[in-house]
Amino acid sequence: MTPESYLALLLLAFTAAFTPGPNNAMVAASGANFGFRRTIPHIVGIGLGFPLMIFIVGLFLGELFSRSEALREGLRWGGAALLLFIAFQIARSGGLSRKGNRAARPMRATEAAAFQWINPKGWAMAIAVTAQFVSGQGGVTAALIVALTFVFMGFSSASTWAIAGQAMTRWLTTENRLRWFNYAMAAMIAASVVMLFAD
Repeated sequence: MTPESYLALLLLAFTAAFTPGPNNAMVAASGANFGFRRTIPHIVGIGLGFPLMIFIVGLFLGELFSRSEALREGLRWGGAALLLFIAFQIARSGGLSRKGNRAARPMRATEAAAFQWINPKGWAMAIAVTAQFVSGQGGVTAALIVALTFVFMGFSSASTWAIAGQAMTRWLTTENRLRWFNYAMAAMIAASVVMLFAD
């Protein structure tokens, strides 16, 4: 990979990682509702899960998904349904509020990592990135470089969004404000689903 193409990869990874989307909305909501420390497993799941997915897609699955419209559509509809369910869970009864739902808990690392595999935005990004930066020649090395780049960006982005969510807890001192914050995070997730189908 040339320095120029790696710079392009860095810019793409930064944009993909830091722009609003399901992962960032969920980790921000977790930071606001549970604090940064309890959100660390969620951050680890994103920071390792998505790069692992990119690595595997780059080596094995990218071609299969690029050729099969049925697989792409099944993933898109199934992932959209799950994202809307998550948005509903965050929004209802104050979302993930500690006060409103005693059973609520932060996402575990394994759950956050598994979520990457049914996140339509994640699949679209994984296929696009690997198609652009992982060639048939030296595919393992290129896939590893891309994956490691997303490890750094994933941890940076998820941590930033979780810290931002936690920082808002000074403002989210009432149940009503927390409820509206969770509505906003749920709306962000729902909007990402709408954008997936607008393409």
